[in-house]
Amino acid sequence: MTEVKKQFPKGFLWGGATAANQVEGAYDLDGKGLSTADMVKFIPKEERTRDLELDVSKAEIEAIIAGKVEGRFPKRDGVDFYHHYKEDIALFAEMGFKTFRLSLNWARIFPNGDDKEPNEKGLEFYDKVFDELLKYDIEPLVTLSHYETPLNLTLKYNGWADRRVIGFFTNYAETVFKRYKNKVKYWLTFNEINVISLSAYTGGGVLLEDAKNPLELSYQAGHHQFVASALATKLAHEIIPGSQVGCMLARMATYPATNNPDDILKAQYENQQNLFFTDVHARGEYPSFMNRFFQENDIHIVKEVGDDEILKAHTVDFISFSYYMSLSATASPEGDRSAGNLMGGVKNEYLESSDWGWQIDPKGLRWTLNDLYSRYELPLFIVENGLGAYDTVEEDGKIHDDYRIDYLRKHIEQMKEAIADGVDLIGYTSWGPIDLVSASTSEMSKRYGFIYVDQDDWGKGTLERSRKDSFFWYKKVIETNGEDLD
Repeated sequence: MTEVKKQFPKGFLWGGATAANQVEGAYDLDGKGLSTADMVKFIPKEERTRDLELDVSKAEIEAIIAGKVEGRFPKRDGVDFYHHYKEDIALFAEMGFKTFRLSLNWARIFPNGDDKEPNEKGLEFYDKVFDELLKYDIEPLVTLSHYETPLNLTLKYNGWADRRVIGFFTNYAETVFKRYKNKVKYWLTFNEINVISLSAYTGGGVLLEDAKNPLELSYQAGHHQFVASALATKLAHEIIPGSQVGCMLARMATYPATNNPDDILKAQYENQQNLFFTDVHARGEYPSFMNRFFQENDIHIVKEVGDDEILKAHTVDFISFSYYMSLSATASPEGDRSAGNLMGGVKNEYLESSDWGWQIDPKGLRWTLNDLYSRYELPLFIVENGLGAYDTVEEDGKIHDDYRIDYLRKHIEQMKEAIADGVDLIGYTSWGPIDLVSASTSEMSKRYGFIYVDQDDWGKGTLERSRKDSFFWYKKVIETNGEDLD
């Protein structure tokens, strides 16, 4: 048998990914408005009543604004990228980044979301960030909406539940496309858009407590995001010649727990629910399997005349996704549960778990890449993949994170296999190249970075940046275009 050559294509986009609400800080500087992420309070693990601290009620928001809630809101501070961006980008350049994925904070540019004019100071900040990236020949990959909605849109309109927010979003998109048309080519519309169905507050600034049918309201908000995404794609193509616009999915690849046909059907159902979101973006229409789901859950999506035509006419150029683990599904009510990013499953006895209970499955990434590519035949971009773990700073200041290197190495090896399988993979941005505030738990102790940030869960520390062992390893990976993974 002839050995197949496994290598990354020339020009492969190596880099790292962050979100504004997890790194920037400066939540109240230079005209920035409050966002939904600014309302998320840190709750220590031992005090949590739920695995993930994501949703916030209207009563909680009002109490926070009134100053009646004590505690820390870590996403207001991030790791102060706002004042450290030059230092951080220089470190990314030292690693050899070809691209850097970041998000714009909508409330930094339109403080209330529905403002008629943008905040110039906010626009200037991102100008400076993009200029710094381009100085080092690092291609920006920009997400328009990453887990934060201007808080005013939540309080005044209930976020994406209100169709009027489509117009506010397209105005925002048009503003930044025109402003940065000579600086940014690659755009993503909504981060992990499927999260709107799992945490409507996180994904769309939607409060569900008064909804007659919370699931229906979540999917209605999702429809508004689909239309907004298609319209933003149209605008980008019109305003920025050669621009590439992608959707972004939290890929929750699900296996059947056993060969029991009931488990196989359950896994198929879970995968369909997940891939529904990319189906709409890539194929431009709602898949037929959702008809039964909507009927069984008494969901009636309200569409305006022309919505279906908009979705069909403005599909995405590529599909991006996050991949941290795989899940297993069973139709049986029994089974040992595993933890996971927004959604758990039954434990897979063949896989190891991270410090946070996420099941580590590198070969599942190869399966995912092949599955997505055969389904859509569009270029793929892995825009989040990484290991959240506890790091120890040694007496000499070094951080030996061999566990992170091992995790990334095994996933990159499977990316090579998928490319040899024929998958068109254009880039990889690990999550997150610098330690940041966790999206799901607001912790700092759950670290992902190649770069260590001296800050603990309570915001104490110098914010000094230092290189972990993985920093030098990833530098070598990029230098050799993925050939040297030792």
